[in-house]
Amino acid sequence: MTNGNGAPTEQAPAQLNVLAQYTKDLSFENPNAPGSLAPQQQQPAINIQINVGANNLSESEFEVTLSVEGKAENAGKVMFSFDLAYAGVFRIVNVPKENLHPLVMIECPRLLFPFAREIIATAVRDGGFPPLMLDPVDFVGLYRQNMERQAAAQAASGAKPS
Repeated sequence: MTNGNGAPTEQAPAQLNVLAQYTKDLSFENPNAPGSLAPQQQQPAINIQINVGANNLSESEFEVTLSVEGKAENAGKVMFSFDLAYAGVFRIVNVPKENLHPLVMIECPRLLFPFAREIIATAVRDGGFPPLMLDPVDFVGLYRQNMERQAAAQAASGAKPS
């Protein structure tokens, strides 16, 4: 493309700005305290679920919510459980439309994750347990999994029985 004088035009650089980030919802439960705080013979089994959701707020602004749920169990008893919805508002400009969805669903939660991880570690510690340090999350893999699941669901709903 040229600018009328024959010189090529430069495309404005892509921008991703964090406008706000906040805890939407946080729940921590220690249902069997004080018994759950006693020294345990074995490490608890910890199950973590992570999901990402996004809402368009305007043409260039998106609210992205990172949902993290976890539960620690030992000998069939719940030691603790938590549920965190941590969100951010992002302004994204000069990004091609085909790159927008992956950017919102991969890069935005990647920016939110360290803050969510700290909130969870602090909540678990304040509940009387050693801080729970979540392992890094492969948001690219999570995105691919979700896209495959959506494609399979669409294929299943689109198939008509004969």
